[in-house]
Amino acid sequence: MILFPAIDLKDGTCVRLKRGEMQQATVYNDDPAAQAADFARLGFEWLHVVDLNGAFDGKSRNAAAVEAIIAAIDIPIQLGGGLRDLQSIEQWLEKGISRVILGTAALRDPQLVKQACVTFPGQVAVGIDARGGRVAVEGWAETSDVQAVDLAKQFEDAGVAAIIYTDIDRDGVLTGLNIAATLELARSVSIPVIASGGLASIDDVKRLLQPDCAVLEGAISGRALYDGRLDPQLALKLIAEARVTNA
Repeated sequence: MILFPAIDLKDGTCVRLKRGEMQQATVYNDDPAAQAADFARLGFEWLHVVDLNGAFDGKSRNAAAVEAIIAAIDIPIQLGGGLRDLQSIEQWLEKGISRVILGTAALRDPQLVKQACVTFPGQVAVGIDARGGRVAVEGWAETSDVQAVDLAKQFEDAGVAAIIYTDIDRDGVLTGLNIAATLELARSVSIPVIASGGLASIDDVKRLLQPDCAVLEGAISGRALYDGRLDPQLALKLIAEARVTNA
């Protein structure tokens, strides 16, 4: 199990949203690179970064902040938000991003996802953000009629490295991960699934370490880390111990 700390970028700062509402953004750090360095120093193995402005606008809007993050740390980074064409995907991978996340493109242009997986094997993830089980796109501003599980199945044989599944209704409100829905999705495909939205405390980490969650690649934590509700050192210690036990 991998715990991914999240840096969500809005206007060059680290923020957290509630249920994806841009007007409900809380600024936690105006230096994203310093925040990334803090996470790396704590021992996290990956970093999850989202360009929120880019997700709404369909193009990168926080490039300077992302580039500063890349320069500040050595751990791999997965980046989402506004990636809608092969050129932008290639540019970020060349700059040092380890894995790109395609969300809106997965619904609007599934062929782009499949083409990207062929062109950049192992470096393309799909972000499936759901509200009431239905996929939301364009920075969560629009909810489609497509079920999350159905969208995931479209990419079963495409070579997608991972699916990041976010329950929007739980995102940023610290009510706990939607384990049931995440496991349902994970069991419907062979693609590794990362849980997102609502991770609130060490209890969520303990739940993720239960045998039935072994099918998951990991989970993303944002507000709980920033608010101090989740002790990162304890979380990473439990994950390391579980790896030794299950080895």
